[in-house]
Amino acid sequence: MTDGLDLGTLDLMLDALGDFVTAALPEERLLELDRDDLCPEDTVRQMCGDDLGVQLAFVPEEYGGMGGGAFDSYRICERLARLDLGLATSVFATFLGSDPILFGGTAEQKERWLGRIAKEGILFAYGATEPEAGSDLGALRTTATPVPGGYRINGRKQWISNGSIADAWSVLALAPGGPSWFVVERGAEGFSTAPPEDKHGIRLSNTAALYLDDVYVPAENLVGLVEGKGLTQAQNVFGYTRLMVAAFGLGGGWEATERAIRYSLDRVQAGAALATKQGYTHKLIVPHVVRLEAARAFIEETATRIDAGEGSLNTEGAIAKYLASEAGNAAAEAAIQAHGGYGYTKPYLVEKIKRDVRITTIYEGTSEILEMTIARDRWQQHLKTRAAHYRDAAATVAALPARTGAATAALALDGLAAVLEGCRAGRLTRNQHVLLRLGELIGYGEAAASLARRAAAALDGTLPEKAERRFGPAALAAISRVFAREAAMKIAEEGTRWVLGALPEHAATDSAATDPGAADPTADYGAAELDGLRAGEVRQVQRGLLADMDLIADVLYGRADPQDPS
Repeated sequence: MTDGLDLGTLDLMLDALGDFVTAALPEERLLELDRDDLCPEDTVRQMCGDDLGVQLAFVPEEYGGMGGGAFDSYRICERLARLDLGLATSVFATFLGSDPILFGGTAEQKERWLGRIAKEGILFAYGATEPEAGSDLGALRTTATPVPGGYRINGRKQWISNGSIADAWSVLALAPGGPSWFVVERGAEGFSTAPPEDKHGIRLSNTAALYLDDVYVPAENLVGLVEGKGLTQAQNVFGYTRLMVAAFGLGGGWEATERAIRYSLDRVQAGAALATKQGYTHKLIVPHVVRLEAARAFIEETATRIDAGEGSLNTEGAIAKYLASEAGNAAAEAAIQAHGGYGYTKPYLVEKIKRDVRITTIYEGTSEILEMTIARDRWQQHLKTRAAHYRDAAATVAALPARTGAATAALALDGLAAVLEGCRAGRLTRNQHVLLRLGELIGYGEAAASLARRAAAALDGTLPEKAERRFGPAALAAISRVFAREAAMKIAEEGTRWVLGALPEHAATDSAATDPGAADPTADYGAAELDGLRAGEVRQVQRGLLADMDLIADVLYGRADPQDPS
């Protein structure tokens, strides 16, 4: 269990980050670096040195750091992403690269490498992905062959953040005992990097391939000093690292949305500011704020649980990243539309933010990998509990205060149970696409529950001390109600679509043609379970949706008090 930074220290770090980056990289400079595809390595090193010391928040106290927890890291990563996502990626790459050591290294290795990060500000990189393996770490081809005193590593790594500017690289390679992590230091003979990739976005980050040609690594650089622990060590950090990328999606999406809000206050169309037009706010602003805050609720809840010592929470990390990255990407896309033609030009920056935030749906696990991860885990929970998993969760959520939309969130969870039962009866998870769509629906259902819990905590004054507090209890409850309606409707409609969509199109007709009196055993497999979706109730709870969206818009545009919009 970790308490992390105290609130005062966290706030100072967030303020210092904003002041430092704004001074070092004003918007004109950001646009120049983006145009020229340059990583501001000097700024990255200053941020991880005596000038700022952001790296200290990520390193445990016993190795010279400040011992920040997952909650602190989420808040810092969100702030970094709002400043520039490419820069955020460069800073975060060091902590991603050192995570195998933090979670799997010996005491001496932690003291050596984490100590150097804290005291010297050295940069690390995480060398896992390969050209032909992508997200499949089990398919790696890089090898580590034992030789006297150490290993010879041969292979290629692709898409490595900080690839050509790092001082050390954690490299995953196949040793005789299985996949293992090794620390490769700058200057190692046979080690080289490719020129930086010419990327669509995050052009302020350095991304380069690694070439390892008979690179000698001493035995003491084998992380943990035991072969074959590499995949386990990687799995141990997915919950945390994906949570941080979720914070990137959240920060990028919110920065784009804030710019759209500011633009609409000044832009006049047909005699009135865009901010006054419901067609603008209720399409391009409010829905994205709602989805971003649903993702935030899940991020904060997961970070709190990780800090409480509940384990790596890999599935929860996957849900958080999936929700936040998809919401952030959609929000940035809407921000371009919200600016009209100006949004398509570089000086307004939303075009750049959209290119930057797009990567969050790809790195640290694509959205499709995450959908599969989510669906497989929760499918097993559904089977093990004989369909009780989400029904029990629904009953718990339904007990929360009504004004949080808890009853609607409970409908969403009950709907998940019904859809999963339909898939079980029809054996539909044999269809990969159905399994992925279940991952999406599960994310929405669990986020609705999480947001209802966050709104309830705001109402009774029990939000975590370091929680983000832009919205007061009443506004947050309205946001929760809007998202719960969306989640319940999405699960009911799309769950029905995929369960019924898996039925053979002409099954009933063909059966009746051959034997009109025979019951077709395949005509309704999985369909009967959909009665549990309570579709009529889902439609009824949509009442009041526009009024809640009006309230949220009023809060966002300063027409109502964000702490008490009523």
